[in-house]
Amino acid sequence: MAGWPDNKVAGLCYIPFVGWVFAIVVLAAERFRHATEVRFHAFQGLYLFVVYLILKWVFDPLASHNGSLRQVTDLIQLVVIGGGIFMLVKTNHGHMIRLPFLGELADKSVSEQK
Repeated sequence: MAGWPDNKVAGLCYIPFVGWVFAIVVLAAERFRHATEVRFHAFQGLYLFVVYLILKWVFDPLASHNGSLRQVTDLIQLVVIGGGIFMLVKTNHGHMIRLPFLGELADKSVSEQK
């Protein structure tokens, strides 16, 4: 990732199911220690993955006995995955998008590490 542009590296943090690995690499890498925008996307990508995990591990078992609730949970999971893909594309094109609530958490995380 040494020669990659910042927006491409930041976009990798949103790849569904594996973006969290890139996000951790970005947060640990010395190259991105002062790249606040890339770090923001790394944190926001991690938080988006945590939302997916909460839906998968908490709400899936709760909804397993109720068909309509199960459909709602599956739809929300698809929206979260779709949001990750949307963020991947937008970030690759250099757009800075702050997701509701998650963007605020990412801003706080970046500012606490300065």
